Order: sequence, then C-alpha cells, then structure tokens
Amino acid sequence: MTSSRTIMIVGNGPVPDAAVVIIDAADLVIRFNDCRGAGEGKTDIVAVCNTGRPALAMLGGGRWKTSAAVRQASAIWCVRAAEKFEMLRPEIERRHPDLDDLCDDYTDGFRAFAKATGRSFHVVPPSTHEEVDAGLNRFDPGEYVVPSSGLIVIAEVLAHWRQPGDRVVLAGFGHAGWEWHPFAAERRYVDDLISKGRLFRLDQNILSAFAQGA
Repeated sequence: MTSSRTIMIVGNGPVPDAAVVIIDAADLVIRFNDCRGAGEGKTDIVAVCNTGRPALAMLGGGRWKTSAAVRQASAIWCVRAAEKFEMLRPEIERRHPDLDDLCDDYTDGFRAFAKATGRSFHVVPPSTHEEVDAGLNRFDPGEYVVPSSGLIVIAEVLAHWRQPGDRVVLAGFGHAGWEWHPFAAERRYVDDLISKGRLFRLDQNILSAFAQGA
C-alpha cells in the first residue's frame, strides 16, 4: 500500500515565513530555475526553462550550478520539449521577431550536467504542454506565446507523478511576470483545479490546517 505524500510546488514569488517549515517537511519539493528565495530550503527537483536566454544564463555562468538549491536537488526537470518548440518556432518568430532565440534548445546541456553530477533527469513531454494549452482555452487566455513553467509542472505532476492520496500544494505562485505568459487565465485554471480538490494553495487557511495536522 502506497503511503500518501505531500508534494510542494514552489514558485519564485513571495512565500510567507510561516510556510518555510511546512515546505521543508514535505515529501517532495519542486522549485524553478534559479530557485529565487529558496536559500537553504529543501529542494528535491529543480524544474528549468531549458530554451532561450534563461537556459543559456543558467548553464553559462556557474552560479546556478553551485547554488544551494541546485546542489541539494536530486533531479533536474526540463519543462520545454525540444520537438514542441521547434514546431512553435516559425509562428513565434513571425509574430514576435524579438523572441527569435526563445526556441533555441539547451536540453543537452542540462542533461549533461545531471549526468555528471549523479542527478536524475526528466523532460516534460510535448503532450503535457498541449494539454495545458487546451485547458487554458476554457479561460479566455487571449494572445500568448507559451504557458509558464509553473503551470506546465503543475500539469505534469498531476498527470504523471501524483499518486493516489498525495496532496499537491502550491506556494510562491503570484501568477505574474513575463507579459507573454497568460497569467490571468493561468490563475483561473489553477483556481479551477483547487475547486475540484486536485490542488491546494499554501495560504493562511492552509497553513493553519497543516499546523493542526489536517
């Protein structure tokens, strides 16, 4: 019989001080890119944007590889499947010529880093991205380029990693940032999952519930 787990997906937005202990006590903690604000906090998986300028910056300078969060992570996830972004490239370059490097793929660099440092490695499949796009259509996303890494990882965990009885909890998700992510629609998408009991947010009410052992 599989015991239930708490899976924390921690974005790079503000996290209440009271949440840190709860995050560190989770069975699995997923953070993103430079794991901003993680400090020495628990990190099991670092999910990276493996295309374009963010990927180049992480692989190129050395600071990302030696950060506290990355050092303790046991796995690296790449959120962007190369084949999906090659399909997207012509339309993105036509509509957004300033994003001509967005689809440049650096998956091999992250794979090599994971192998050299004994970490497991995973690439989120194109089907997850496509399922997110389809789901977003219900929430009037308007024009956007790609969903955020956070939403892709949420969908991937719910579809392929969550086990029966697991509780998937979000912290540090402000649903704001890059102008070409559909953040307003993403918030509604996430709120819909929460209303169905598939996700939780680590807000003050949930903090109290966790503190009481709920």
